[in-house]
Amino acid sequence: MKSESGLQPPAGEKWALPAPEKIPTPTYAPLFLALGITFLLFGIVSMYIFCYAGLALIIWSIGKWVVELFHGWQ
Repeated sequence: MKSESGLQPPAGEKWALPAPEKIPTPTYAPLFLALGITFLLFGIVSMYIFCYAGLALIIWSIGKWVVELFHGWQ
């Protein structure tokens, strides 16, 4: 028995084709997460308003990323 690639499996072994991987769609959430971390760290050395904006951006981007990945797997 020959496989699609023309190679034969060793005697007594059965080969199985790997299941196709389902790759999630690209998202901008990691970019906004990095921006939120940058704002948070910049706010520590400057004004606390940047800390609050960075923290809000971190929470929003992680939530968005998780939701997009969850919908991509279904």
